[in-house]
Amino acid sequence: MKTKFLYFIIIILSEFVFSQNPVTFETQVNSLGEDKFELVTNATIEKGWRLYSQNLPKGGAIPTEFIFDKSSSSFDLLGSTKESKSISKFDPIFNMEQTYFEFKSTFTQEILLLKEIETINVKIAYQACDDIVCIFREADLIFNIDGSKLEIENEDLTSLVFNENNPLYVEFKDKELLSTVSDSSNSFSSNSYFNLMILGFIGGLLALLTPCVFPMIPLTVSFFSNSSSKSNSKFNAFLYGFFIISIYLALSIPFHFLDSIDPEILNSISTNATLNIIFFIVFILFAFSFFGFYEITVPSSWINSIDSKSNSIGGFIGIFFMALTLVLVSFSCTGPILGSLLVGSISSQGGAIQLTIGMLGFGLALALPFTIFALFPNLLSSLPKSGRWMNTFKVILGFLELGFAFKFLSNADLVEHWGLIKREIFIGIWFLIFLLMSIYMLGFFRFPHETMNLKTSRFNISLGFIFLGTALYLFPALLPSGSDKARLLSGFSPPSFYSVYQKSNDCPLGLNCFKDFDSGLSYAQSQDKPILLDFTGWACVNCRRIEENVWTDPEIFKIINEEFVLISLYVDDRKDLDPENQITLKYKSGKTKFIKTIGDKAATFQAINFKSASQPYYVLISSDLRILNKPIQYTSKDNYLSWLKEGLNSL
Repeated sequence: MKTKFLYFIIIILSEFVFSQNPVTFETQVNSLGEDKFELVTNATIEKGWRLYSQNLPKGGAIPTEFIFDKSSSSFDLLGSTKESKSISKFDPIFNMEQTYFEFKSTFTQEILLLKEIETINVKIAYQACDDIVCIFREADLIFNIDGSKLEIENEDLTSLVFNENNPLYVEFKDKELLSTVSDSSNSFSSNSYFNLMILGFIGGLLALLTPCVFPMIPLTVSFFSNSSSKSNSKFNAFLYGFFIISIYLALSIPFHFLDSIDPEILNSISTNATLNIIFFIVFILFAFSFFGFYEITVPSSWINSIDSKSNSIGGFIGIFFMALTLVLVSFSCTGPILGSLLVGSISSQGGAIQLTIGMLGFGLALALPFTIFALFPNLLSSLPKSGRWMNTFKVILGFLELGFAFKFLSNADLVEHWGLIKREIFIGIWFLIFLLMSIYMLGFFRFPHETMNLKTSRFNISLGFIFLGTALYLFPALLPSGSDKARLLSGFSPPSFYSVYQKSNDCPLGLNCFKDFDSGLSYAQSQDKPILLDFTGWACVNCRRIEENVWTDPEIFKIINEEFVLISLYVDDRKDLDPENQITLKYKSGKTKFIKTIGDKAATFQAINFKSASQPYYVLISSDLRILNKPIQYTSKDNYLSWLKEGLNSL
């Protein structure tokens, strides 16, 4: 369910701390006999950080590299540098699978000593990232041939990229302002795990209202209420709820232990076209299951077997099988919601932990009613009667699943520039969905499994008009003048300039912008104007929210339009650069990085010059390349306006 709701929830941001040194090294030498030695480098990595492997695909992180000083011709390398067991998973910083280490890693290199020496000097160049920022470092490793251990002091790797051979490096002035993000960024301090649990809880509440679960409440409660001992019945009710929660928690356990299962890959739905299409199909299947065309169920033999065990076995075990029976019986309704939770709750910042917390919220929502009503059975009379309304609610969920399916297709379309789901088409699909929901609630059509001659209740009519109102709210956004309409979908729908209608340009809000830094800089110098450097992304939700909810403020829009030259660099643009513009960066260490796509160039430019890898990320720069104030990220209108004025006052 997180996918459904997080598009409307502010993404939690943290301040950058560039002074961190998350990786430390220790060296030692092992004798292998006959003048052969093993150089061992042990890396200790702080929790939450990743040290990258030596072997990485192009377009991602900078691989770890060992540069051996062989100027003295005192030794020969025997083979390549070996590394300890690594992790290969989707990396949110680079939006692709990367191989990296967490907590600890070991690198070993065998050498043949050609003459007597006391030490061997080796330089290690590496990149380390957490889920927000990347740092570049180098360290000079010293190996004592006598085998003694040495702790290594790290140095800043950014010195390796400051040279004339790197066309992406820019000699900005006042770079000390880049050490932190502006305090005015107003990062929202919140417990993301708590948010995840709430989202899972909401999913559980939705599942409660389905015809697979709701009728089970009075049946189950009556079982506990009819127990001969009231104290035992209350205890058993608590135990029943506990087992429901435990079963859903257990569903996440394999993700903690099986390296072959890569749950973090699910978080790449914003930029990975293949996964977007897969999830589009999955959500379509979920939707039609809620429409009643088929059911996603577990085999009936499983249910019968578990149910018989719950009846034949007493005590704790019997109650456990009762809870398991409920989980299996309700799967046809809870399955699609659980699938949505699985897709949405596993993220790069916690992996399986986040799925566990989402499942905790889901199980808690399902367990609470059974426990509460078992403790207070008189409350059962306040429950609405089971009936057609439950099926109606299930159909509504189906329409919503259908709508969110097209969000995944839209993500794929945006990053690949297919031009299939432009803003008006996306909103048009949602308009039709809400219109169909309205018509359905008003009783004008039914699905094949429903009875046609049922009367439409006042509640259904009221809800039908609410859905109709939502459709009418969306309709103006379909018109040529509707680029500023349907603000509630801001960040969820494609950007306003990704339109079926002819636009003056493909920049946010029709602003004059440049998609290349050099051309934007030349224009700014010719006009003697400062630069608003905007690191953004096609699939960046908060980027759209800033553009459509902050930049649309009349005063902010006027300042950006009249006082600044806007340069928007899209880090997830998969379009290839012209062959003559594709470059290979060579660092002082000797390693290379091939820049093939527009996104590669933008992301590398941001990392090299600003030591940052998150979006949105805004920097104010004078035409003579002076940083005007501290960068800013997602924030409010007032903070953004103050930040712009602060930059202008620094000129």
